[in-house]
Amino acid sequence: MAPKTRARVSKRSASSGKDDGGETAGGKRKAAAPVESAKNPESSAGAQCCHWLMKSEPESRFENGIDVKFGIEDLKALPDQTGCWDGVRNYQARNFMRQMKDGQLAFFYHSNCKEPGIAGIMKIVKEAYVDHTQFDKKDVHFDANSKPENPKWSMVDVQYQRMLKRFLPLSELKKYHQQHGSKGGPLKDMALFTRARLSVQPLTPEEFDFVQSLEEKEPL
Repeated sequence: MAPKTRARVSKRSASSGKDDGGETAGGKRKAAAPVESAKNPESSAGAQCCHWLMKSEPESRFENGIDVKFGIEDLKALPDQTGCWDGVRNYQARNFMRQMKDGQLAFFYHSNCKEPGIAGIMKIVKEAYVDHTQFDKKDVHFDANSKPENPKWSMVDVQYQRMLKRFLPLSELKKYHQQHGSKGGPLKDMALFTRARLSVQPLTPEEFDFVQSLEEKEPL
């Protein structure tokens, strides 16, 4: 198990039950242990993408007495502003993480909260390796069916890069998605709306660049 010198990020496969366009993301981040990297399976969706959107919960929510809150400010406050993105328990989201490469950028998305949306940008600084929380009986993401000799779940390390110049709420992104769906545009097929329940989602370069450009514009 990794030393608990940093909090950890967690993503789960359960639905949040709120209109944040995605699955619940809970848990805390820990420092990453130097364990063997997982192999990255091929995927037609993620293979075409080099940017990502990853969800976490910025507001307190308790599971088994543990607060799973973790927002971008929490990541920023960690040593080296770096933590491991653990607790993902959805196979497709896990597979996307296994495709991530060192140096790729991801949006930090606040999920399951009063105003969901994109808060900032982080960078992948360690490619997929075994998620130790699956073996920890005290962890909210313990998986009794996963064995050390054949682990089911992986995680990556992420590092805070910066806050966006303004928070981009889901409601605004949805308006652009609807506009682009009828008139054409980069957010027409954005996974935030077409695969909304996933806590880890691929973005095309066009999607990433368009969303990032919105921080310079007035709210729609």
